[in-house]
Amino acid sequence: MKILILSFYYSPDLCPGSFRCTAFVEQLRHLVGPTDQIEVITTIPNRYATFNVQAPEVENQPQVTIRRIKLPHHQSGMVDQTKAFVYFSREVSKLVKHSDYSLVFATSSRLMTAVLGSVIARRKKAKLYLDIRDIFVDTLDDILPAKFSIVAKPIFSWLEKYAFTHAHRINLISPGFEDYFRERYPHIPLRAFTHGIDVEFLPTEQIATQLSKNVKPLTVLYAGNIGEGQGLHSIIPTLAKRMEGQIKFRLIGDGGRKLHLVAEIKSANCHNVEMLPPMNREALMKEYQEADVLFLHLNDYEAFYKVLPSKLFEYAASGKPIWAGVSGYAAKFIQSEVSNAAIFSPCNIFEAEQCFYSLDLIVKPRHDFIQKYTRQQAMQSMASDLLSLLS
Repeated sequence: MKILILSFYYSPDLCPGSFRCTAFVEQLRHLVGPTDQIEVITTIPNRYATFNVQAPEVENQPQVTIRRIKLPHHQSGMVDQTKAFVYFSREVSKLVKHSDYSLVFATSSRLMTAVLGSVIARRKKAKLYLDIRDIFVDTLDDILPAKFSIVAKPIFSWLEKYAFTHAHRINLISPGFEDYFRERYPHIPLRAFTHGIDVEFLPTEQIATQLSKNVKPLTVLYAGNIGEGQGLHSIIPTLAKRMEGQIKFRLIGDGGRKLHLVAEIKSANCHNVEMLPPMNREALMKEYQEADVLFLHLNDYEAFYKVLPSKLFEYAASGKPIWAGVSGYAAKFIQSEVSNAAIFSPCNIFEAEQCFYSLDLIVKPRHDFIQKYTRQQAMQSMASDLLSLLS
């Protein structure tokens, strides 16, 4: 048996898709038979232009071959990303041309990796398993100007239907996606293996520790993508200015809205916001340990009412207070699963400021959450589910 794994991002790249797929392949490797093969096709690390790390184009591990495609230089804009994916698709097609597969697994946020997986699975007469991390069609009205969305949406809706209706099984990374899929693809079996906590973020030992309320300003940390979806440019500058002397923001990451965010911070005359480039997980763990409060935010778009941010799971594992501007499914999940978290409506500066003072400034282990949401457990279950397609 030969299994094809498609992921635009893979270790050592820095993004949720990379972390998720790497953990999945590791669990799958332990479940396949001694003569089975797993082929991963991905890209040379390219998530952030400001984070450079080397990785071989071909890497052989026990039962796993990883092929990384070197993409042309590109930025975060949609035009550049489209060109990069067209190049990726063409190179993938060349690599798989003379191979046969029993299973094709594609993990996809911006839809097109799922479409590529569907094309290959049909050509090879293989079973198709899709791991869906976002509903791309659902976001088009929010991320594109109306004159472009009215043209793009029918095209991407057709591509979505092409990919999803031929899947043998679809995993939804957020249970908030379920209604969308039940309505449009009622015949496709759905699963809900969600985000998880990677071993790097599992605390070795954690005891409750009081943070000093007298030490000001408090350090509020955000780590992750800085794009339209996070909407940091819509809240950080004004919020930071209003709370100057009380808090200082430390923002780690990169993305398509970073320059906009920097310009807004300058315009607001903020002196309590520090910007840092993306960093590896070891360095990021130190940042979590030194922070007082962890900040999370999604833009105020209807499409984001369904999502569940992966960053939340790292944050929760730290035991630190969480300050979250989210709504919809993410807000409900935090309320039911994550202790010591203050939730405010996205982009609502007044609510954000008010709810900040409801946080307990304490580091308190979330043992039940960690036990329930380890990445290893979720990915092992999903790997078993993939292999069950052949039983």
